[in-house]
Amino acid sequence: MSALKLAIIIGSVREGRFGPVVADWFAAQVDDRFDVDVIDLAEFDLPAELPAVPPAMDPDPTRPSGMVALSDRLAAADAYVVLTPEYNRSYPSALKTAIDWHFTQWDRKTIGFVGYSGGTGGVLAIEHLRQVFNELNAHTVRDYVSFPRYYLLFDEDGRLRDAEGFEAAAKAMLDQLHWWATALAGARAVSV
Repeated sequence: MSALKLAIIIGSVREGRFGPVVADWFAAQVDDRFDVDVIDLAEFDLPAELPAVPPAMDPDPTRPSGMVALSDRLAAADAYVVLTPEYNRSYPSALKTAIDWHFTQWDRKTIGFVGYSGGTGGVLAIEHLRQVFNELNAHTVRDYVSFPRYYLLFDEDGRLRDAEGFEAAAKAMLDQLHWWATALAGARAVSV
C-alpha cells in the first residue's frame, strides 16, 4: 500500500506564534508510512463569516477564493494532526473557522492532536476539538502529544531539550493514526 497523506495543520495565526516550531518538530517525527503536507492556516484568507448554509447540508459551498487551496489540501488528506495552542481554555478562532467551512473533508477520517500552552499543554483545547470532530463524523485517536510550558521545553533553535518522552508520545499517536487511517480509507473505498 502506498503512503497515506497526513495533513499537519498549524491552528494558530497569531503574530509571534510558536506553532511553526512545533510543526517542524512533529513533521520530523513522521515516518515513511505517511506523505506529509504541513498546512499553515496563516497562509489562507479565512473569512470571519461562515457559509449561509452549513456544509453538512451543502457539502461543497462556494468558498472564498483565498480558501480554495485549503479545501483541496484538506480533501486530499487521509489523516490529520491538528497543532493547537490553548487560548482561554480552548482553541483558536481561526482553527474553528477552518473546521466549520468544511464537512466532507473530515468525514470518516482520523485525527490526532498536538497541544502546547502554559500549564495544561493544550489538553483543554484538545478536548474541545474532540467534541467538534466527533460531530463531523471524524475519528480522533486516543493518544496525543502535549507540551506544557513549551517555552521551557524548546531551545532558541527550536529543538527540544529532552525529546525522548515526546518522541515516544508522537510515535504512539502516529501508530494509532496509521491504523485508523488505513482502516477508514479501506472502508471509504467500498462504502456507497
